[in-house]
Amino acid sequence: MIRATVLRSSTYRRMPWKNGGGETVEIAVSPEGAALSDFDWRISMATVATDGPFSIFTGIDRTLSILEGNGMSLTIEGAVPVLLTQGSVPLAFPADVPVSATLPGGQITDLNVMTRRGALSHRVESLEISSMATVRPSTPAWLVFCHSRPVVVGWSDQRADLGPGDALLLEGAEGTDVLLSGKARCFLISIGPI
Repeated sequence: MIRATVLRSSTYRRMPWKNGGGETVEIAVSPEGAALSDFDWRISMATVATDGPFSIFTGIDRTLSILEGNGMSLTIEGAVPVLLTQGSVPLAFPADVPVSATLPGGQITDLNVMTRRGALSHRVESLEISSMATVRPSTPAWLVFCHSRPVVVGWSDQRADLGPGDALLLEGAEGTDVLLSGKARCFLISIGPI
């Protein structure tokens, strides 16, 4: 039995960053209503307006993607800085190592996916849809986040109409063909056990 939850951007929960340096918009979290200290997985957006350090999340892995703006340069554990732009492949790294960000082109908005290390893993893919695309989830939790322009998501005999900023969470849809229709940029997020 597939469980489908449509997540509307107007209902997302807003909260301060863990380190107080900005605001995050929570798209989805498991278990539902979990705090920053005890989630299994969490998907959120954040606007980064100033240079500075990232919050530390012990035992968490994260993946960042740029949604808006001219990019962000990340220094992860003192390594050579990595420039992440809207055209970059989503960047995965541990959330419990020192990371600092600089904004060479001004303010950005990012998409942040986090899972608890040792229990869950995740994968984030960016997908440009020109008319139609068929995907097949392979994990117990699978989410499509509509970034730009509307998209229609169809599976089994169901459908959901997503606007920019909306998302659809499918649970138990492994092996099901999911049809994405429209001209849109989406992010596909797969979350499953180790």
